[in-house]
Amino acid sequence: MEDSKNNRSSIQGDHEIYCCGARVQISPKGVRVLSEPTVERCPLHAAMYGTKKIDSEAVRKSVEMKIAGHVFCCASRAFDAEPIVAYGASEMMHVWLSERLIDCAVVVCEGTGTVITSNGALVQAIGARLTGMIKTSPIQQIIERIEVDGGVILDKANARIDQLEGVKRAFDLGYKYIAVSVAGFQSKTISEIRDFEASVKADVFVFSVCNTCVRDADVKHIAKADVVCASASKILRKEIGSKALLQLGVTIPVYALTEKGKRLVLAYLTELKDKLVIFRTSKLPYLTKDKGPKLKDSVNNQNT
Repeated sequence: MEDSKNNRSSIQGDHEIYCCGARVQISPKGVRVLSEPTVERCPLHAAMYGTKKIDSEAVRKSVEMKIAGHVFCCASRAFDAEPIVAYGASEMMHVWLSERLIDCAVVVCEGTGTVITSNGALVQAIGARLTGMIKTSPIQQIIERIEVDGGVILDKANARIDQLEGVKRAFDLGYKYIAVSVAGFQSKTISEIRDFEASVKADVFVFSVCNTCVRDADVKHIAKADVVCASASKILRKEIGSKALLQLGVTIPVYALTEKGKRLVLAYLTELKDKLVIFRTSKLPYLTKDKGPKLKDSVNNQNT
C-alpha cells in the first residue's frame, strides 16, 4: 500500500490514455478509469500484466503497474530501448532510423506531447509501453531528457499532441523521409498529413496505431496509412485487412497497405532475430479463431 501511495505522489500533471478501449485519467490523485473497457480479453495484455479477463479494475491495475514499474507520467520516467513486442511501431521505427531508411520519426510521449527525433533508440524508449495518449501536460524532467537525447518538442509550454504540426516541423527542420504514428481516434489527421505531403512533395510514412476504438467513419482515413495495427478492431480486420499487401502476426495483426509500407516492413524483418514462417496467400486478412483479442458483445454488435 505504501508503494502505491508513493507512486501516486510522484505522478506529475494530468494525462489521459486509452487502455483496452477504456479512457483512463492519470494524475497526482491516482488512476481513474473514466469509461468501461471495450475489450474483454487480450493475449498481449495477459502476457504483460497477467490479466485473463479485462474489466475496469484490471485496467486500473495495469496502468498502476506501468507507473510502478516504468515510472510512467513521472519526473523520473524510465527510458528503456529494449524491444517489447515483435511488430510494434516504435520497434520498427527504431530499426528504420538505425538503418537510415527514414530521416526522422514524429511520435508522442507523455509529459511532452509530439516529439520529432532521428534517434531510433529514443523512439523505442518513448514508445515501448505507451498506448493511446489522448492528452498530456508538461513534465519538465521528461522534456529535458528527450532534448538531451536528440528530440525536438513541438510545444514545450503545453505538451500539445498534434502529429500534423509535428510533420510540418520535421519538414521545416530539413527532414525529407518522415515517419509518423497516428492514433485511431485522431484518424482524420492521416488525411491532413497526406494533403500536406502532396503540397510540399515530402515523403511521409504513416503508421496507424491504437485502433481498438475506431468507428466506420475512421476507415477512409486509416486506409491512407502505409502500415496499420489492427489492435482489437473487427472493423479494421475486415475493411483494412482485405486491402493489405502483407500481414504481420495473427493475434494483433499489422497490415502493410502500400508498396512503401511493404518494403519497410520487409526491411525490418531482416533485422528481427525471431524465427519466422512466411507463406503466400490469395486473400487477407489471415485470421485464426479465438487467437486475437475479444471485444465485449455489445461492441461486437456495433462493429459487425
